[in-house]
Amino acid sequence: MPKVVDPQARRAAVAEAVWRLILRRGLEGVSVRTVAAEAGLSMGSLRYYFATQADVLTFAMQLVIDRVRDRVQALDPQPDTTTTVLRTVEELLPLDDDRRAEAEVWLAFTVRAQTEPTLRALRDTSYELLQDLCRRLVAALPRPTRAAALDLDAEAERLYALIDGLVLHGIVRPDRATPSLMLDVVTGHLAQLTGSGAEQ
Repeated sequence: MPKVVDPQARRAAVAEAVWRLILRRGLEGVSVRTVAAEAGLSMGSLRYYFATQADVLTFAMQLVIDRVRDRVQALDPQPDTTTTVLRTVEELLPLDDDRRAEAEVWLAFTVRAQTEPTLRALRDTSYELLQDLCRRLVAALPRPTRAAALDLDAEAERLYALIDGLVLHGIVRPDRATPSLMLDVVTGHLAQLTGSGAEQ
């Protein structure tokens, strides 16, 4: 009896092969031939799932977005809203090997998106999704009644910039931007927003 292959699982395995190649060689090392070899497929089999190399890259980039979104959506709400927000932000940061690899792959795709229209569209969509998430996170935070009203758009942009900076630092200088440092920075920022830290 012929082996039944789950096409979506096979496509995800190919995308993960692309990620491994990017981590070892950079995007310059990704080609139809190298991806097929890394995934353990013939080039003909690879083309059955992806017509072009651009299709492979687009799917691999989309999978990064999907994995992050799925992790965030799977989080259980905490009794304390600030803790829920912190746990959500943690899923976006390179706090362990898997998330660091994911961030490195994402950065490589972001650079390539400057010259690849399909990847650029995905990059822009992901930017809007994360910006919206940051806005919802800021809006969910408790504020003392004496506090001035937040400019949600500005604070969402500030939180996004903070996350982006920590991700970049975590990739470029993991010896300095350690998980504990990143968490301290985020915790301090959330304390400012909720008024639970030092006086503003």
